[in-house]
Amino acid sequence: MEPRIRVSAILRWKGRVLLCRHEKPGREYWLLPGGGVNSGESLVDALHRELAEEVGIGDDLPLEGPVAVADSISPGQSVASKHVVHIIFAGDLGGRSLEQVTSQDAAVRGHRLFGPAELDGVVLHPPIQRFLTRWEPGDPVVYLGALWAP
Repeated sequence: MEPRIRVSAILRWKGRVLLCRHEKPGREYWLLPGGGVNSGESLVDALHRELAEEVGIGDDLPLEGPVAVADSISPGQSVASKHVVHIIFAGDLGGRSLEQVTSQDAAVRGHRLFGPAELDGVVLHPPIQRFLTRWEPGDPVVYLGALWAP
């Protein structure tokens, strides 16, 4: 099992964080906007590409980070083995609104802004709700550990 690298961004607007809804048969889950890094692509270039696809924000978005790193490693008894290294940045939206984001990515089934108190009931991959409620711009980079959400 080769690890896959996924870059994503914390995008906050008016105290809420933007998440993208995805679906697998019989369940929905949420991700920070972002996606996989292609061979030969820098982390920042991959993130700008993914943000353009998933939320329609161009490559002029200033980024901080990485602000966090996490591993998602499927348990040994899983049907399919999976290892994703999540490299999380933060985007500075300036005066942009996140109320009317649109996606060009068919895997994204919707978007929603979540307040800190709303994150506890969300199936988030990886499960970094606590980090999202506590992180502030300028905080040191942190390794969040090996986190798995089925």
